[in-house]
Amino acid sequence: MPRQTPLDAPPSPAPGRTGPLASLRENPGFRALWVSNVFFFGGAWIQTMVLGWIVFETTGSELHLAVFTAVRLAPMLLGPFAGVLSDRYDRVRLLTLACGWALAAAATVSGLESLTQVPYWALVLGGLAIGLAQSPSQPARSALVLSLVGRRNLSNANALNAMAMNMTQVVGPALGGALISAFGAPAALWISSAWYAASLLALWPLRHTGRGGTEQRGGTEQPAAAEPVVAMLVGGLRSVLRNRLAAAVLAVTLAANVFLWPVHQAFMPVFAKESLGLDADGLGWLLTCGGIGGLVGSLVMAALGDFRFKGGLFVYGTAAWAALWALFALSAMSGRLTLSFALMAGIGVLSAAFGVLQTTLLLMTTEPAFQGRALGVQELAIGVMPLSSLGLGVAAEYLGVATTTFVSGLLLVLFLATLALRLPALPRYRGV
Repeated sequence: MPRQTPLDAPPSPAPGRTGPLASLRENPGFRALWVSNVFFFGGAWIQTMVLGWIVFETTGSELHLAVFTAVRLAPMLLGPFAGVLSDRYDRVRLLTLACGWALAAAATVSGLESLTQVPYWALVLGGLAIGLAQSPSQPARSALVLSLVGRRNLSNANALNAMAMNMTQVVGPALGGALISAFGAPAALWISSAWYAASLLALWPLRHTGRGGTEQRGGTEQPAAAEPVVAMLVGGLRSVLRNRLAAAVLAVTLAANVFLWPVHQAFMPVFAKESLGLDADGLGWLLTCGGIGGLVGSLVMAALGDFRFKGGLFVYGTAAWAALWALFALSAMSGRLTLSFALMAGIGVLSAAFGVLQTTLLLMTTEPAFQGRALGVQELAIGVMPLSSLGLGVAAEYLGVATTTFVSGLLLVLFLATLALRLPALPRYRGV
C-alpha cells in the first residue's frame, strides 16, 4: 500500500490570529478529517460505554469488567509499530482501513448481541478488535494534520481535534446510556456502528491526499525506498530519543500518564461516592464539569493560533494542571463540594494545554521522516496507563485515593520543575 499522491502542506497564511475555527474554515481537507474524527471517536465512546454495560450485566464482576477494559486498551502498546506504518504507507488509506475494520468489528458484535446473549470471551474479543482499529491508527491520524494545515496552523488544528475529543467524551457515554434506556443494548450497538460508517464516508474527499513514505529527489518528492519494518522501528526510536526536545515532550507525556491520567480514568467514582457523598447523577455532573472545562480550554488554545510561548505553556500549564489535581484531592478530603466542582472545571481547562501541545510540540521538534514513529512512541507512553492504574490502585488501597492523588500531583509538579531547570530550551521553545 505505498503512497501514490503526496499532499504538500498548504502555504502558511499571513501572521496574526485568524480565529479559533481557522483550520476548519480555511482548509477543506482538515475539515473532512475533523468530521471523520468526530464520528470515529463518538462511535468509540458509545461502543465503550455500551459494551462495558453489557459485560457487567453479563458477568456481574468488577474484575471481568477491568479485564475487558485492559484488553480494550492493550493495542495502545502497538504504538511504535503503528508509527512505522504511518511513516511508510498512505495515511489516509490507513485511516480508511481502520474505519472499515472498526465498522466490521462493531457490526459483528452488534449482530451477535441481537441474535443471542454474547458470551464474555466474545465480548472481550470484540473489544480487542475495536481497540485495534482505534489506537494503532492514532499516529497516522495525528501526523496527517500537519500535512493538511502546515506548521503555522498546527496548534489551532490540534486544539480543534482536542475539542472534538472532549465533545465526544462528554456526549458519547451519555448518548450510549440514553440509547440503552430507550432501545436496548443491541440497538445501541447498531447505532454506534453507524457512526463508524459516517466516519468512513467523511474520509472520501481525502482519498488522493496521502502523505509520508516520500523523500526529496531533484526538488520533487518521490516514494521512499522500502526499508525493513524492524530497521525503520529501531532507526526511528534512535532518532526520536536522541532529539532532546522530542524526548522531553515524550517524558512529560509518560509522566502524566503514570501519575494522574489513571486517576481521571479509574478513580472518579471513588472520589464521588466516598469523599464527596455523590450518587451516580452527581458523578455524571462532576465529570461533565471536567468535560466542559476541556471544551473551553480547547477553544482558548484554538483562538491563540500560532502563539510564541508553546513550550512554556506546555510545561507550566501541565504543572498547573497537576497542582489543581492536588488541590482537588484536598478539597475532596475536606468534603468541600462546590470547590471540588470548580476545581474539576479548572482541571478540564488546563488539560487542554497538555493535550494539545504534547502532539503539536512532538511534530514540530521531530524530523518529517520520523514523525509517524515519534507519534507511535507517544501512543506507547499513553499505553502505560493500564499498568500505572494498577500501581496507583495498590497505593490507594493503603493510603486512600485522595492522598494518592495529592502525592501524585505533587510528584508531577516536581518532575516538571526539574525538567524545566535541566532543559530550559523546552519551556523557551516557540515552535520556530
